[in-house]
Parts: sequence; C-alpha cells; structure tokens
Amino acid sequence: MDVLGGREDEFVERLRRIDCCAISDALDQLSLGGQVTGVPMRSGSAERIAGRAVTLKLHDGPRPEGPVRHLGTKAVEMSGPDNVIVVEQRTGLDAGCWGGLLTLGAKLRGVAGVVADGPVRDIGEAREYDFPVFSTALTALTARSRVVEAATNAPVSPWGVKVHPGDFVIADSSAIIFIAAGQIENVLIAAEAIAFKEAAMARALMAGTPISAVMGGDYEHMLEGGKDQ
Repeated sequence: MDVLGGREDEFVERLRRIDCCAISDALDQLSLGGQVTGVPMRSGSAERIAGRAVTLKLHDGPRPEGPVRHLGTKAVEMSGPDNVIVVEQRTGLDAGCWGGLLTLGAKLRGVAGVVADGPVRDIGEAREYDFPVFSTALTALTARSRVVEAATNAPVSPWGVKVHPGDFVIADSSAIIFIAAGQIENVLIAAEAIAFKEAAMARALMAGTPISAVMGGDYEHMLEGGKDQ
C-alpha cells in the first residue's frame, strides 16, 4: 500500500523549508517521537538537510552471504538528491562506519547527506567536498577487520529510534529528526502552522509590540490542540 499517494517529492520539498525546532514542536503536539539531539554537523555548509531514508546497518558479526562488496556502496548507489543515508554502527567499537570515498560517491550522486550513529572517518575530505555529515564521533580507524555491513535498506535503530527505509529525515544544527512515512503529512501540516505563527510573532516584535505581549498565552499554548490553536 502506498501511504504517500505518490506525493514523496512534495513532502521532501516542504520538509526542506522548515527547521527542526518547528518539526520537533509538531511532534510534541501530535504526541510523537523521533527527535535526536546533541549530534553535531561535522561537515557541509547547508542550513539543513532533508529527504527519505536509505539505511545502512553495520555490526561486528560475520559478513552476509553473497558477493563481497565494500560496506556502504550499495546504499550510495541506491541514493539520490531526495535521500539521506542513515547509518547505524552501535557495536561500541571505534571503527569508521563512513569514509572519504563513500562521501565522494554520495556527493557525485547528489545525496542530501549522511547521519551516522557511530564514528565517521576522513571528515576532512567531507569538508573539502562540502558534503553534510552528522555523526556521534570521529575516528581514524578503518572498518576493515572490525565491522561489516549487516544490511542495507532494512529497518535500523540509530540513537534508539526505529527507522524504516523510506521514512523521512531532517537534520540541522539543533537536531536530527526521523518521521515515519505514514505520519509525514500530519507532521508537516502541524509544523507549517507553528512556523507561520512564529513568523507572525517575529513580525509583531519587529513592529514594536512588547515581547511580553507577543510571547503571552498564545505562545504558551501553541502546541495544544490542532493547527488552529
């Protein structure tokens, strides 16, 4: 069943226009989760990245059966400008889950960026390419003999959040947020309403309205109820 009704491109474009704080407030309003805070943007100059998740899971177990290929290459080849690659490397081992050649490959395909729950290496190259990478840590240690690819485009749990392939991702300097595909329209409607109200409040401040009046009851109750609150 296509829960998006063929509107994937529209939803990605709308998501790109909203910051993570408004999206987080919308999730709170809808009693949903998915926010991850405290993960820095290690490279890239974009104000934010957004797209649909292509997932990569690494582990320290045996390599999956089948032809041998370098970890991450399948995820890169599956991705394009409307995708964010989501990497889970939660083994506890200090081993790179993303590196310079993968970054170059993703950059050449126009991938929106990478968010990695695990150590990333070759971050200097990502900075040279101006490619957005968010990660929990940096390392110089290779994945070789340490971790291998467990699955590509299968469910993952970065930072303990369940993410399915095709879910939506947005990341900026405030947070990384994952939104289930089936919830994206509701979240966008709520976030757009919140952003609209905050823009109106900013205009009121600029026009000379006292901040205590602008940030009164309307602001305190902004997240209560639906989009008309």
